[in-house]
Amino acid sequence: MERTSVVIQEADFDVAKEYQALRCCQANKGLSSPGAIAIFTGLVREFLPTDRHQTLTLEHYPGMAEKVIQQYINDACDRWQVDAIRVIHRIGILRPGDQIVFVGVSSSHRHAAFSACQFVMDKLKSEAPFWKKENQTWVIAQERDRNAAERWDNEP
Repeated sequence: MERTSVVIQEADFDVAKEYQALRCCQANKGLSSPGAIAIFTGLVREFLPTDRHQTLTLEHYPGMAEKVIQQYINDACDRWQVDAIRVIHRIGILRPGDQIVFVGVSSSHRHAAFSACQFVMDKLKSEAPFWKKENQTWVIAQERDRNAAERWDNEP
């Protein structure tokens, strides 16, 4: 696994495999193992309890989305001492309960791992160039998500 990576794919991902890759990243480079690994896995929520045929369709701008997410990762690496960051974001048609996003961070210290993971996820949720459609309705970023990402602009 590279020190940082961004993958956008239709296929599901294996959280245990991704965790192990983060854990082994340093060992593969002849370094000691990390002291902390923070992982966030996002799932598709139910939209309406009465609708059994719910879908979430995610689209992205290929090339641009990866570049933007890589910049979030670079910003996190500049702010905190991290060893590796991996982001996987799914696209296509998803249903409630499906995994949609994975953010994993390894670091020597838990504070850096937690902070970098939350920072990347907040930026992904509010600013990443993905378009979401619930059933047949396009979704816009919520104010609470924009506020969560903006708080990082005022912290060192």
